[in-house]
Amino acid sequence: MRGKIIRGVGGFYYVHARDGMVYECRAKGIFRKEKVKPLVGDDVEISILDEQERTGNVDRLLPRKNMLLRPAAANVDQAMVVFALTHPKPNLNLLDRFLILMNRQQIQVIICFNKTDLADEEQVRSLGQIYGDCGCEVCFVSAAQSEGLAEMRTLLEAKTTVLAGPSGVGKSSLTNCFLSEEHMETGEISRKIDRGKHTTRHTELLLLKPYTKDEYNIRNEVEERASCNSYILDTPGFSSLYIQDIEYEELKDYFCEFNPYESRCRFQGCMHLKEPDCAVKEAVEKGEIHRARYESYVLLAEELKGRRKY
Repeated sequence: MRGKIIRGVGGFYYVHARDGMVYECRAKGIFRKEKVKPLVGDDVEISILDEQERTGNVDRLLPRKNMLLRPAAANVDQAMVVFALTHPKPNLNLLDRFLILMNRQQIQVIICFNKTDLADEEQVRSLGQIYGDCGCEVCFVSAAQSEGLAEMRTLLEAKTTVLAGPSGVGKSSLTNCFLSEEHMETGEISRKIDRGKHTTRHTELLLLKPYTKDEYNIRNEVEERASCNSYILDTPGFSSLYIQDIEYEELKDYFCEFNPYESRCRFQGCMHLKEPDCAVKEAVEKGEIHRARYESYVLLAEELKGRRKY
């Protein structure tokens, strides 16, 4: 039987199988021998050992289309990073670090700003301007007031989405808006067979509930269908991200707002810092590139340059 690993804890792999059930599995010894470790998100073939207890073995890993290192996961379609508009105030430098890390792994990012009910229109407008040209989809929602969730839900359909962001921004509230009844059953199974409390420490795939036109009042015609292939990859909250794997010279490549101007810089390979006749800096002065994004770039460049000295 085929399925997808939704959680891995202490050598056990919990597989959401084609029959809709979740099985607690061990990986066969061949994986250890070949030094291959199954990951959350892996599509696998399993053999059932006990139908009643829902136990089995992971027999084979199916080919991966990609693999993330942070968080460790496979077959990810996109990432959604969640920040609050207020309470807590968004750390834009932290957000930019996340965008760089996902860009480096060629994962498309959705930026979600939560708590619109606690923010004013100026905050929403300002953040929309800052990230309007960063190459990512940007959405504004309120999990508490169920605002903007219909549009957000369409971005998650038929995809495996990494959900990340600092603690306290409402990731759990957003996740609960979209969880399926199947996942509630999965939660009960997990609590029953867990060897300890792991919910905040481990990466886990959460199955989304079916998307229907009537439920979310979507105007365009959408057929009701089971979202058996729509998952959120829940990850622990982060307060800092390090970009030590990135070379100083390549940092500018992760700020796509710079791309239209770089060919007009006086020097080839211009870092857009202290060089004269820099078209990127001129664009910042004219308001064509948002100053907040450029200032974030400068801080990151200084960090990488300083680290390189040692």
